[in-house]
Amino acid sequence: MFSADEASRGLGIELVEHGAGRAVVRMTVTPAMVNGHRIAHGGFLFLLADTAFACACNSHGPVTVAAGADIVFVAPAREGDVLVAVAEERVRYGRSGIYDVSVRRGDEVIAEFRGRSRSVRDDSGGRAAHRDAARETPGTTTKESR
Repeated sequence: MFSADEASRGLGIELVEHGAGRAVVRMTVTPAMVNGHRIAHGGFLFLLADTAFACACNSHGPVTVAAGADIVFVAPAREGDVLVAVAEERVRYGRSGIYDVSVRRGDEVIAEFRGRSRSVRDDSGGRAAHRDAARETPGTTTKESR
């Protein structure tokens, strides 16, 4: 999945480690990622955490998408900072799961993220699940997501 993630790879995010229900990704804050206060824009921190979450929740095999996510920004990140996001599965139940992601600069916590996942049914050998996952909109129910 990560090899096809143009958004994350285009921002220089690297997949450092992955396993069942777990993933570690890394990103360096570039000049294009800072806002008018000269700190990293929260959207980039969310994207980093979301990438780790996606890698962790897709580690079990079926195509899995975000059902929702929240983030708490704890400390600012600045240009040049190397950030590491560690995602860990808390629980999987049915086709759903809960994952926590800590974003750190060294030993310092920058943000805490919680993601809720949903596996997409795949009744057609793979392609339909990818297509339908891309089409699903938060808050809607499709035949494939029931």
